[in-house]
Amino acid sequence: MKKIFLIAVVLVGSLNGFAQKKEHMTFQAEIANRFGDVVSFFNDKNKLVKKIQVNKNGVFKDTMNVVTGRYVFSDGNEYTIVYLKNGFDLKLKMDSKKFDESIVYTGKGADENNFLAQNSLFEEKSDIGSLLTASEAVFFEGLDKKKADDLKRLENKKLDPVFVDLQKKSIDVNYNDVVKYHKKNYEANLAKSKMNNTISPTFDYENHKGGTTKLEDFKGKYVYIDVWATWCGPCRAEIPSLKKVEERYHGKNIVFVSISVDVDKDHEKWKNFVTEKQLGGVQLFADKNWNSDFMKSYGINSIPRFILIDPNGKVVKGDASRPSSPQLKEELDKLLN
Repeated sequence: MKKIFLIAVVLVGSLNGFAQKKEHMTFQAEIANRFGDVVSFFNDKNKLVKKIQVNKNGVFKDTMNVVTGRYVFSDGNEYTIVYLKNGFDLKLKMDSKKFDESIVYTGKGADENNFLAQNSLFEEKSDIGSLLTASEAVFFEGLDKKKADDLKRLENKKLDPVFVDLQKKSIDVNYNDVVKYHKKNYEANLAKSKMNNTISPTFDYENHKGGTTKLEDFKGKYVYIDVWATWCGPCRAEIPSLKKVEERYHGKNIVFVSISVDVDKDHEKWKNFVTEKQLGGVQLFADKNWNSDFMKSYGINSIPRFILIDPNGKVVKGDASRPSSPQLKEELDKLLN
């Protein structure tokens, strides 16, 4: 199970595989910049229930006999949630390089699936990480507002009532999971703050540009570290903001370091992602991913995670503000201007 905190997409409903009925639905797609030659559908048990061949033009069409519910649709590189129901005639257009941002459905069943595609973007922008470090009152105020906003987006008479019911159950499950996570990690957050003003643990990792890079290589500069992975939606959501922060403080006494905790089998995926997305700063690949000494020293068990270190190697913040947070700009302005 991937060690990442995010508002997980919860698959709710009786999705025990494809039904043995005569009814069916059709699903067709045009995929630009396709990642592979097949697309796959998984149920809530992460069990493969359908695999479809994609032609060289990124096009496929198939007929499926389904149990009504939510499924994971994957191109082998990324995934999205789809709502399938016999009688649907779904048409999908997307670009694998942009994925969530490019997904558009037409045909019968499009309303529900376009809702899910847009909802994934809302989830990526949700700053749950900041809420988790806030006081209990602020945490519940923010989480209650998010839940209310999620429910309000469902106020659409065109949506299938079964879909609405499943989505409401998903919202409830997500809400409860975040509350449990908040309680579980209260002590962990205290431990993070105790690292402040202590000498930071070090690392020596592979650099995307070649060779290896140590924390000591940045002595004399502030170091803002982003711990992330290519498969992490909230991590990817921070990339545009991180690029803006890097641009704002270009030439200042600070270096921006991104450390990937992707597993070894995704090493090439990481290299290609950094190149294709034109990621800036110093791009590093952690040895032993989550089990790296640096990760264990900081108690990193969820991502994205941000760390700020001063020019003498002391931890300014073991759990720093995200690039998308206005608070980061305020903190860096005080340090660098």
